Amino acid sequence: MKLEEAKQQFIQNWGVLGSQWGINRTMAQIHALLLVSPDPLSADDIMSQLQISRGNTNMNVRDLMDWGIVDKILKPGERKEFFVAEKDIWTVAMRIIKERKRREVEPILNALNQLKDIEGGKNDKEVKMFVDTMTDIQKFANQASKAVDGLVKMDEHWFTGTLLKVFK
Repeated sequence: MKLEEAKQQFIQNWGVLGSQWGINRTMAQIHALLLVSPDPLSADDIMSQLQISRGNTNMNVRDLMDWGIVDKILKPGERKEFFVAEKDIWTVAMRIIKERKRREVEPILNALNQLKDIEGGKNDKEVKMFVDTMTDIQKFANQASKAVDGLVKMDEHWFTGTLLKVFK
């Protein structure tokens, strides 16, 4: 397989994976393109290589920057902005995990806190069951949040060393 064919296949597959993870396919494809590009790319480069519109490119690059996995750089003497992806996959994974926690887990925890404060008598069977269920879900979500925090704080080498010991 030639390099260009392999790159295209990777970009397509990363796009499919991204959509399965809840990320827009084009955003994942732009990320894949930047991952495999040895040099920073301009919006025009991205548009040309992926055959997408300027608006689609700009919106998705901005989202990737918000996730902290793509950076904008300026080249001396160039008016264009260029973009580069974080190449360290461990760093990419940790940034994605942190962002998903912020966007998904934290709002659920906030909502669960509010849902436990409902009106009704303490002896009301339905109210008690509802509050107990919300408390159980909240405990689980808190544990998941703590586990994510622990994972993010881990040192890559410790994790890799531990993983290798498990498989030995």
